[in-house]
Amino acid sequence: MFHLRLVPDNTKIPFMNGRIAGLVVSAILSIASVILFFHPGLNYGIDFRGGIVIEARTPQAADFASLRHTLSGLGMGQVALQEFGSPQDVLIRLERQPGDDAAQQVAADKVRNTLAQSIPGTQVRRVEAVGASVSGELFANGMLALGLAMLAMLVYIWFRFEWQFGFGAVVTLILDITKIVGFYAITDIQFNLTAVAAILTVMGYSVNDKVVVYDRMRENLRIYKKMPLRDLIDMSINETLNRTVGTSVCTLLSIIPLALFGGEALQDFGIVLIFGVILATSSSVFIAAPILLFLGENRLRRGSPDTASAGNTPATTP
Repeated sequence: MFHLRLVPDNTKIPFMNGRIAGLVVSAILSIASVILFFHPGLNYGIDFRGGIVIEARTPQAADFASLRHTLSGLGMGQVALQEFGSPQDVLIRLERQPGDDAAQQVAADKVRNTLAQSIPGTQVRRVEAVGASVSGELFANGMLALGLAMLAMLVYIWFRFEWQFGFGAVVTLILDITKIVGFYAITDIQFNLTAVAAILTVMGYSVNDKVVVYDRMRENLRIYKKMPLRDLIDMSINETLNRTVGTSVCTLLSIIPLALFGGEALQDFGIVLIFGVILATSSSVFIAAPILLFLGENRLRRGSPDTASAGNTPATTP
């Protein structure tokens, strides 16, 4: 039976030869991402900066391209459209307009009248204004969700592995998150509650990928007790490389259609996930593994050296 293997068996790629370059490049990108977070900043969506939400139903399936062009011509800033329920149901999101609550009502009435003129028979079912206090609360809750998720992953890895593994995974996870934030800043993709969901998804994928690699390293530490840690890490990465690449490719194959055909509501989510999967896979090899190597070989060795076999020969088990 034929089995497709994306990575040949018995690969011996010396990944740790590039450990310094990997860490330096990662640090530079993360620092640049933090700078971009403050200047020019993120393109916050309506969820986080306030705005107007209008739920409408058109007589026929909504023509989103024509509707977006019509509403964009009103001069009320960025307009986001989303289909929900049936093809006739449209969720319209507008930026918060300058002024008080009365200005928001004027803008909503303007959209209502425009819909009635351009698409006769359209029903406006709901109009809500997301104020600054509500959007601030949503942002705080989103950041709290990210923080609690990271804390939970830290506790999980800390109890499952030695502290060195937990430290390496959490540091790598923080570097991954900063790069995703930088990606949002560079691409000007809206940062909203969907963005928080995308980051949480990438965090889970990243930790899972590192747990697989770390598991193999821990197993090999018990077997090859005299093998230099650098060689052992390279061997462990190569042994899990086919599984890592295969999982990433399968995940990307399921996300790419989402990014291409998911529409405005899901396209940005899919694009960020594609970037996140590639980032998480590469950071497991070039960031998490070198951090573990720099923590020192003696701290990770178990048992007495003279009870193990020499060189690269595995220790015998009863």
